[in-house]
Amino acid sequence: MAAPQDGPWLDDAAGRLIRPYTVSNGRTRPTTEFDLLTLVMATGAALPVHLGPEHVAALGLCDDPTSVAEIAGHLRLPAVVTKVVLSDLVDCGAVHTHAPILQHTPTDRDLLEAVLDGLRRQL
Repeated sequence: MAAPQDGPWLDDAAGRLIRPYTVSNGRTRPTTEFDLLTLVMATGAALPVHLGPEHVAALGLCDDPTSVAEIAGHLRLPAVVTKVVLSDLVDCGAVHTHAPILQHTPTDRDLLEAVLDGLRRQL
């Protein structure tokens, strides 16, 4: 058996030693709505004792605002499992979330009319 690479939960030869569904206790739906771009940040509140090592690891990644996708990549967990872990952290007040800010620029009407005119000329 190879030496563990990231603590006791990963092994170089075997990969993850526990299945992702055990991390979330079989849950497949988070209690909080997350987008992959949702930013998560630690509040400074203490973690309840009953949360597992993935919760601790996820919280450690949230000192600065970090996206759900980035946290999932660092934890090497599927996004849905990461969302369940993060929702546990939201429920206990250890993190808070911010929806992604999408730059919405209204479409230029003149540009759309020019495209439409060009398409009509092609017919």
